[in-house]
Amino acid sequence: MIARIWQGRTPASLGDEYFEYLKKTGVEGCKSTEGNRGVYVLRRIEDGVAEFQMMTLWDSFDAIKKFSGPDVKKPVYFPDDEKYLLELEPQVAHFEVLRTPKAQNSGIDRGFPRLIRYMKGIKF
Repeated sequence: MIARIWQGRTPASLGDEYFEYLKKTGVEGCKSTEGNRGVYVLRRIEDGVAEFQMMTLWDSFDAIKKFSGPDVKKPVYFPDDEKYLLELEPQVAHFEVLRTPKAQNSGIDRGFPRLIRYMKGIKF
């Protein structure tokens, strides 16, 4: 499994509006792509800036290409992203998702999404 991590920053005053836009564009785009295993959006507001990190989980790089196109390092931006984002990040990061057998059986995998939704009130 591959984790794809993108980050973006908006003015804090646009944070809620951008999150709604992100759900309709990037989140829905990923979720509807074959080979996607999950989407997590994290946000923190600090010093007047809302910082977002979106982690998506994929079966393989071939699955990511169905969403990103042939250059998997290139972020996917949508028409109104420039309206919200303070800058357009030039690359995303990819990581192998490693699990130990103990962690897989401990309930961590089931509890993490609940924890994120609880902490930010995010509903997917």
